[in-house]
Amino acid sequence: MEWPDSFAELEREQERLAAADAPPWTPAADRFPLAGCFVCFPRGRSGYGAAGDPAWAAAALIAEDGTVTTALAAGAAGARYEAGLLALREGPLLAAAVRDLPSPPAVLLVNATGRDHPRSAGLALHLGAVLDLPTVGVTHRPLVAAGEWPELVRGARSPLRLGGRLVGYWLCTRQGARPLAVHAAWRTDAESAAAVVLGASGSARTPEPLRHARRAARCARIAAEGEAAPTADRR
Repeated sequence: MEWPDSFAELEREQERLAAADAPPWTPAADRFPLAGCFVCFPRGRSGYGAAGDPAWAAAALIAEDGTVTTALAAGAAGARYEAGLLALREGPLLAAAVRDLPSPPAVLLVNATGRDHPRSAGLALHLGAVLDLPTVGVTHRPLVAAGEWPELVRGARSPLRLGGRLVGYWLCTRQGARPLAVHAAWRTDAESAAAVVLGASGSARTPEPLRHARRAARCARIAAEGEAAPTADRR
């Protein structure tokens, strides 16, 4: 599957993916390899960015025994940022990083939305379709869905709905911390998405695979731009 070349093509592809009949994902065992992916751009930039912006993507795979492996992909953004059209800006680089992992994960966590989207096919869903991997979206806030926060107790959750349809959950992953928006995406529903994210979250608010990917992407940017090294990532 190729990535679209324009916003108009992306919208048509999102509509097609939203209607696709993909089999639901069911974990084959209690423990399974889990990955996350993240992309970052130069520090200090404001606005929506532009096509050609330098970008650093990373994927992190956590095996069943807890071993962590990362892969990197550096390149250029495919477009400026537009809400609901993030796949054109970030998709190819994220796909390249995930494909460079030593083996595919059972499920992939993506810093993007899935069914919570104007055309029900955000980047988390689109990336899963391209890679043929079940995916879960994890963001700090919903895109177009709405719902009240749950109690700030680890494991508490409350529904995120779009047009009456359940598309994800607010999920509290750390006691007293702001909840995360967890999104159904490619071959996952809101229930399986929440279960994966809670299981992947240790003492930090952000699930472990995404934390490792985020740090790897930022370290790659440091190497390219000569920034100060980041402090330990405990979020």
